[in-house]
Amino acid sequence: MIEQSLVLIKPDGVERGLIGEVINRFERRGMKITALKMVWADENLAMKHYTDDITKRRGEKVRNMLVKFITEGPIVAMVVEGADAVEVVRKIVGATEPKSALPGTIRGDYCHISFSHADSIEVPIKNVIHSSGNAEEAKQEISIWFKPQEILDYMRVEELITIGRKAFKKD
Repeated sequence: MIEQSLVLIKPDGVERGLIGEVINRFERRGMKITALKMVWADENLAMKHYTDDITKRRGEKVRNMLVKFITEGPIVAMVVEGADAVEVVRKIVGATEPKSALPGTIRGDYCHISFSHADSIEVPIKNVIHSSGNAEEAKQEISIWFKPQEILDYMRVEELITIGRKAFKKD
């Protein structure tokens, strides 16, 4: 099923010059970038992104740290589209807790901090990137970061080739 996922390159990823590397990983996999922008999120936008669900799972203190972190520098927001996009993007990104992220994933290659270490020094997890956890969450998050007219519909060459082959296929 073709679906979309929200991806955010967080301030630490932008500061480390990883924008091109991150986009490259999705495009090499055949994923389509249908929306892309650099923004400096304000607290209101960050609070919409980090919902009360974060508070329930990790506590208000963690939510406040995440809001502060995501508003401290520019981020790159994008919509990534493809077959089973949410699942594929999550595999490319790696586990949320960097110490558990496999080498070859974005988090596995660019960060290593654990939840317990971050909690012990009272800092947010700086894990370079955010990706939607499921299709429902993706739809909600995309609507927070993008207006419908900012999401473009076009075909990558692989899609054009596939359509061309179908059009000339004899039954």
